[in-house]
Amino acid sequence: MGEIVTTGNKGKTVRSDCFVTLELTTSGGIDLKIESKVAVMYGAVIREQALEILDFFGIGHALVKIEDSGALPLVLAARLEAAIKKLVPCEKSWLPPFLPENSYTTEKDRSRFSRLYLPGNTPSLMINAGIHKPNGIILDLEDAVAPDKKDEARFMVRNALCGIDFYGAERMVRINQGERGLEDLEYIIPHNVNLILLPKCEHPDQVRAVNEKINSILANQSSIVNRQSSIWLMPIIESALGVINAYSIASSAENIVALAIGLEDYTADLGTRRTAEGAESFFARSMVVNAARAAGIQPIDSVFSDVADMEGLRQNVLRSKALGFDGMGCIHPRQIAVIHETFAPTAEEIERAKKIVFAFHKAHEQGLGVVSLGTKMIDPPVVKRALNTINLAIKMNKIAENWRETYEQ
Repeated sequence: MGEIVTTGNKGKTVRSDCFVTLELTTSGGIDLKIESKVAVMYGAVIREQALEILDFFGIGHALVKIEDSGALPLVLAARLEAAIKKLVPCEKSWLPPFLPENSYTTEKDRSRFSRLYLPGNTPSLMINAGIHKPNGIILDLEDAVAPDKKDEARFMVRNALCGIDFYGAERMVRINQGERGLEDLEYIIPHNVNLILLPKCEHPDQVRAVNEKINSILANQSSIVNRQSSIWLMPIIESALGVINAYSIASSAENIVALAIGLEDYTADLGTRRTAEGAESFFARSMVVNAARAAGIQPIDSVFSDVADMEGLRQNVLRSKALGFDGMGCIHPRQIAVIHETFAPTAEEIERAKKIVFAFHKAHEQGLGVVSLGTKMIDPPVVKRALNTINLAIKMNKIAENWRETYEQ
């Protein structure tokens, strides 16, 4: 008997997934067993797909068992390919069709109020994540995936990028650290990932290594068509050393669009405990905000881990906004609405911005070199901030694009 390998997940709480057991044999053809509650309706389809994939990889003799919990075809394909490649390494890939809906690109300065973390080896959480309208969806290959599942998670994330509708959310992947992270890129770069998160970033060399790998992948795969021209990076600062090097990291590459902080690992590195008030992380968060602003990119705050405490989340967002952050991570869809509502400009902020922008346009029309509001002179950075507030309010449908036509001071 040969080596037996398994991939996927099973159990009473598992849905939209399957568990594959594979053993190669020397004779007897393909012995395929399928256990599924929907076998009457979909058993023949599952069998046909599994046999097609086995034939694609040249597997002629094997014992295969598929325990299905409602897996989509792209999930079954990821699980079976991962099992096969544990036993028969090869460069061929079985890819699901790329959804045309996922061929969009994203801008460097787009809003990133929320980014929803999803475990890269749990397809049930990915399938409908986009309907909650986060600004970004992160398929996580790092902390959210068990060490012995990281290899198979790559196939799942790759297939998700191809075949799951993200509903316009920025398509993000958090890779692993070091060499494993560079290998992760081979599975995701060809499939229109918009942004890569670099965990535990402590030095610009880590950024450069990722960009060198991205460029190498693109250079060797000239047939790639489903990708945007620039693949954005978001380094995550999660250690004392990372905080000290924040600006050199933030300014180390043109395709860095944001600098994030991860407070769970940062406070662990300090040897302290994370608190709701955040006194222990005030220095680090301020450093990240200042580094990001100095580099001309977005500062992004850490996640709020209590998914049941909406008021606590709101207060955390208010503190985050007051420090200068442009957004934060979230770990549950229910957090998205609170994050968006609280990071959004308030009615008071919008009204003040209107006055400043109106005064700016009036001065410009009159050929004046200075802008004043009442008896106060308005500095260019203040005008720029007001313009950003107005543009954001328009994007969020809080004011009409032609608001100036009816505005009266």
